[in-house]
Amino acid sequence: MAEETRNAEQPQDEPEVASSPAEQIAALAAAVDELRDKFLRAVAETDNVRKRAEREVAEARTYGIANFAREVIGVADNLSRALEAIPPEARASADETLKALLDGVDLTSRELNKALQKQGIRTLDPVGEKFDPNFHQAMFEIPDANVPAGMVVQVVQTGYAIGDRVLRPALVGVSKGGPKVAPVAGNGLSGPAANEN
Repeated sequence: MAEETRNAEQPQDEPEVASSPAEQIAALAAAVDELRDKFLRAVAETDNVRKRAEREVAEARTYGIANFAREVIGVADNLSRALEAIPPEARASADETLKALLDGVDLTSRELNKALQKQGIRTLDPVGEKFDPNFHQAMFEIPDANVPAGMVVQVVQTGYAIGDRVLRPALVGVSKGGPKVAPVAGNGLSGPAANEN
């Protein structure tokens, strides 16, 4: 019984001692290779964790204020609407008190826009640009024979972006474009490409 207890206490995972020096060298080389592999994997994992942490810190720095910015852009919109609501004639004929109020609202609006730009928030005012569903939201189509289809011709509400992320898409009117030009006989092309040949 005592012998069985002694056998149970001895670890079973001990490596067998190689009998010849060549077998010992081979066993040690295999152990070194295994430890090298574990070490390289640990170094690679540590490097991946470091890179991931750096990327997350950079994203937090860039996009950390996104929720706050979404709230503030509404304030910027309201200040702009307040200034646009007063026609230029009324500004010119306003008394000193109203002029001071308008100047204060205008100054506040400019300071707010400057603070937004300082934080990396840019406006999306895409008149004349090609419609991009990643940055624009089409509200309606405007038939116009002079403008190619798919171009932004009117901005209903300015959009905002931070970095490469959209805080709010620009609400836009998109050109429907005029009728297509009939193909020219011979080359099967229409429009400007037809005149090149």
